[in-house]
Amino acid sequence: MRVLILGGDGYLGWPTAMALAAKGHDVLAADNYLRRTICLETDSEPLLPVPTLAERAELFQEASGSQVRVAVGDCADMRFMEWLVEEHRPEAVIHYAEQPSAPYSMMGFEQAKLTLDNNLGTTFNLVWAVLRHAPDCHIVKLGTMGEYGTPDIDIEEGWLEIEHKGRRDTFLYPRQAASLYHTTKIQDTDLLWFYVRTHGLRVTDLMQGPVYGLSTDEADLHPRLAPYFNYDDIFGTVVNRFLVQAAAGVPLTVYGKGGQERGYLNIKDTLQCVELAMNSPADKGELRIFNQFTEQFTVLDLAERIQAAGRLHSLDVAVKSIPNPRKEAEEHYYNAAHSGLLDLGLKPHYMTEDVLGEMLERVLRNRDRIDNRKILPRVKWS
Repeated sequence: MRVLILGGDGYLGWPTAMALAAKGHDVLAADNYLRRTICLETDSEPLLPVPTLAERAELFQEASGSQVRVAVGDCADMRFMEWLVEEHRPEAVIHYAEQPSAPYSMMGFEQAKLTLDNNLGTTFNLVWAVLRHAPDCHIVKLGTMGEYGTPDIDIEEGWLEIEHKGRRDTFLYPRQAASLYHTTKIQDTDLLWFYVRTHGLRVTDLMQGPVYGLSTDEADLHPRLAPYFNYDDIFGTVVNRFLVQAAAGVPLTVYGKGGQERGYLNIKDTLQCVELAMNSPADKGELRIFNQFTEQFTVLDLAERIQAAGRLHSLDVAVKSIPNPRKEAEEHYYNAAHSGLLDLGLKPHYMTEDVLGEMLERVLRNRDRIDNRKILPRVKWS
């Protein structure tokens, strides 16, 4: 398949590009290095150094014999987006090209405006470029479970059937995000749903939980092919952050009571889910939504699991509750359906003690690169 990956330099974008190229797809990865720029601006550089996209592609081709073509440019610029789609004529577009940090989106006006303009502008441009140049293309957009919030009812896979005054209909599941970043993802979904209804686009929206991990089949071919591994408060996901804190001897920073529950998945399963969705495309005029996670944990559950992994390496890992910088329910009901991707054939990689232990071992090998100043939260929601 001809596959265009937007945000192809990112934590998920680059591993996806390698995985699909290794399967024989014709892959073009596009990125404007926004994440790198923000990491530098906020002193949030990743634990491991990351080569440029062109260098990564060269390393990958030498190690695997497979090719990822690259294009550096801004997907929020319609001229660049239109060139990408017209030139590549993709059969599938994997859309990761968004500012992905909730804390960054809450820092102030400039950060909020960048998040809003980039995320919605990129999605809008993609819709129109596809309509003009590849109308049968399947768009696979990465959403987030954070769109749903924490309602006091079960979370369905994107849709909810409602009975009101004796009549029934099906609507997008009500969503109530806790950050501006997550709000832009809701608006993405609404925008895509409008164009699906109006112009018959094919779209799969993957509502993904927090991802953890460093290892994929392709990333393990060379040390410099590893994905971004942020451990700071702005770009680091909670599992990755906790592992670095354990290695650095810093108590695991549980926000508030630690009862916040979410669905998590291994980065290897992100690659599976994207490929499964791509290989079984949505129908023309369909917005298909999958909840993309494999296990549910509270923050305290995660802390205890990483304590146990630390004991495998003779580490005495402490846990410390700190005031919650976010506005979120710290104790809540959470039960989310997630059968769609399993029905397509997802084979989950679960968060075992061995999996966490292997990740921790790699972090420990790079312990001298940890900067403790990046660990504690620097952004408050209000």
